Amino acid sequence: MKNLLLSFTFLLICFSVKSQEVTGSWYGSLEVQGQKLRIVFHVEEKGANFKSTMDSPDQGAKGIPMGNTTFTRDTLEISAPNLMMKFTGVLNNEEIKGTFQQGGLQLPLRLTQKETKLNRPQTPTKPYPYMEEKVTFENTNDTVTLAGTLTKPKNLKNFPTVILISGSGPQNRNEELMGHQPFLVLADYLTRNGIAVLRYDDRGVGASTGRFDTSTIYDFAEDTKAAVSYLKNRKDIDKNKIILLGHSEGGMVAPLVASKDKTIAGITTLAGPGERLDKVLLQQQKDIYSRSGMPKATVDSIISLNKGFYDIVNTVDKSQINKEFLKYGQSKSMSNIEITQQIESVSDRWFYSFITYDPKETLQQVSCPVLAINGSKDMQVNAHQNLTAIKDNLAQGGNKNVTIKEMEGLNHLFQKAVTGMPNEYAQIEETMSPEVLEIIKNWILSLDKL
Repeated sequence: MKNLLLSFTFLLICFSVKSQEVTGSWYGSLEVQGQKLRIVFHVEEKGANFKSTMDSPDQGAKGIPMGNTTFTRDTLEISAPNLMMKFTGVLNNEEIKGTFQQGGLQLPLRLTQKETKLNRPQTPTKPYPYMEEKVTFENTNDTVTLAGTLTKPKNLKNFPTVILISGSGPQNRNEELMGHQPFLVLADYLTRNGIAVLRYDDRGVGASTGRFDTSTIYDFAEDTKAAVSYLKNRKDIDKNKIILLGHSEGGMVAPLVASKDKTIAGITTLAGPGERLDKVLLQQQKDIYSRSGMPKATVDSIISLNKGFYDIVNTVDKSQINKEFLKYGQSKSMSNIEITQQIESVSDRWFYSFITYDPKETLQQVSCPVLAINGSKDMQVNAHQNLTAIKDNLAQGGNKNVTIKEMEGLNHLFQKAVTGMPNEYAQIEETMSPEVLEIIKNWILSLDKL
């Protein structure tokens, strides 16, 4: 009996050790159509069971909950039925080798606990040759505290100050995605060149309070207004030299604020929309699907279907959308599940505010100097479509102090790109084109001469 108990104890110890070996973060890369796609599984032990989440850093996705996680006889199995995804691998000598499956795709995947460090040569390192201050300010309308970083040039007075406004999705003050930190790179470059910069965590992100998931572009505009008010109340900031710079969705927020606040000295939109957002999304879908090799007939069919849904959102009373979606979906032989998914998407407060927003009227009310830059290989916000609309809308409002730049070969993040597709962002070491940084800097400094 004693030997049996010892054996049983030994088995328990072995199981415990093995469990400890599989817990933690596991890093690997999938080869998909010639591109590397990083995958991270975070495995933790919960009593006698396991649970896990998955990150896809190159797609900007973190903390995706996995449905089932088991570890039996050195074999780790992680699955997410709602994503039609499964990974099965064998733990051996501090690595897990196995197969990643999603839909009909099966790919080999090797995981280790050594994180792959991406080379980001433009990311600045301390010490900085300028002043840096952690700050907080209040959006009293929504009882939200925004936390950010203010960088200021040393030994200068009456310098311009730029407020950075992030793109869509929850973003921290550095607009960090896929190992890149565009707002950190931009703030560092501008401050080294005599321009103060305030950047802040989106509400509900990082050190900022509030909820991101229920917020709209109009809520984000209120946060930016709070940033402007905060700067105006600082004695070390020239309140007549406050400039707004918005990237992507931030390029919608900046004009919203400047159209109401005539003290704003200028705005810069980086990959900002100028067309109504349903048109921007349809063009985005067309560009991405076509570039990915989808047959033209299929692309046209998808665009036509989605246009029908978007037209309903923009033409009928909000209370009637669900009924009209159901009627339209059934006329297109869609399943109830597919129709419900469409209804749920437009029920989201942010998406509804986004899809119904038309920058035209707002841009016509912007009277301050404007710099609008888009990349020719931007697959998310088409350069020609939106720069043309921005220019026309500003002109219709009588604004003649407008600089329009279409940057050849640059993508949505203003990296020098090959295809411009989003799956390329992480593979590019450059965070932001030095040429774009210089254009922004020169334009801001030129405002003093007006």
